[in-house]
Amino acid sequence: MSDLWIIVTGALVASACGIVGCFLVLRKMAMIGDAISHSVLPGIVIAFLVSGSRDSLFMLLGAAGIGLVTVLLIQLIHQSGLQSDASIGVVFTALFAIGIILVSVYTRDIDLDLDCVLYGEIAYIPWNTLQLGSLDMGPKAVWGIGLALLLSVALIGIFYKQFKLTSFDPTFAAAVGIPVALFHYLLMSLVSVTTVASFESVGAILVVGMLVVPPATAYLLTDRLGRMMIYSVVIGCISSAAGYYAAQFLDASIAGSMVSTAGFLFVIALLFSPRHGVLLRKWKQRRILADAAAEPFV
Repeated sequence: MSDLWIIVTGALVASACGIVGCFLVLRKMAMIGDAISHSVLPGIVIAFLVSGSRDSLFMLLGAAGIGLVTVLLIQLIHQSGLQSDASIGVVFTALFAIGIILVSVYTRDIDLDLDCVLYGEIAYIPWNTLQLGSLDMGPKAVWGIGLALLLSVALIGIFYKQFKLTSFDPTFAAAVGIPVALFHYLLMSLVSVTTVASFESVGAILVVGMLVVPPATAYLLTDRLGRMMIYSVVIGCISSAAGYYAAQFLDASIAGSMVSTAGFLFVIALLFSPRHGVLLRKWKQRRILADAAAEPFV
């Protein structure tokens, strides 16, 4: 049963991250998930100092708050004229450094270190369960990530047209009266909630990998946003299941194996996808050249 919970958790993370990750890939902001997963460290420490508890709820609230601050700071710096990737790098390194200082200064005598607040371990998921009285409701991570997934599906489903237009053509979206800034911050809020809900339990590596790799793979396979989101979820779920069994066989990191499997699928798509595949494109070019050379001169 523990094997099933680990695979289910990985699939939920892949689905939640894959859906919002598609919009990040389209907006060329794929690494903002990495920024959020590191910059929330000050929020976690501040939540601990204020509450005096390592309860997951306080940690989650503190991390989510700083995650939103991270998004706002990135957007503010980007609007001042700096490139978006540079804005992401400046904000997340600065906040991460502040978090390290807070940990080293205020939590020296307490069991609160960078490993326990930033890098979860998906193998421990089945034993950290939610209890309602005497009733075992299953792993907490499944509930937390599942709620984040439902929130993303609900909001993106309701405002699908607005998210689509603001991602492909923000100028046209503004011209037809769609509040582009509002939907940008709404999307970034979903990214923040999804990232924070996931990385505490499964680790930053798995979250960042699933935010980027399955959506990027799906991008190579289709030019339609709806299909891209479906493909991203399917690729993420396959990566989670196959990665888990690969980790069992190799006696290796589960999260690392899941992301490596997703990377393997990306390489296959990069080489053989019908429209963007490198090898297929080269083969088509050679066929065109061969056909042109075979035609008789008039």
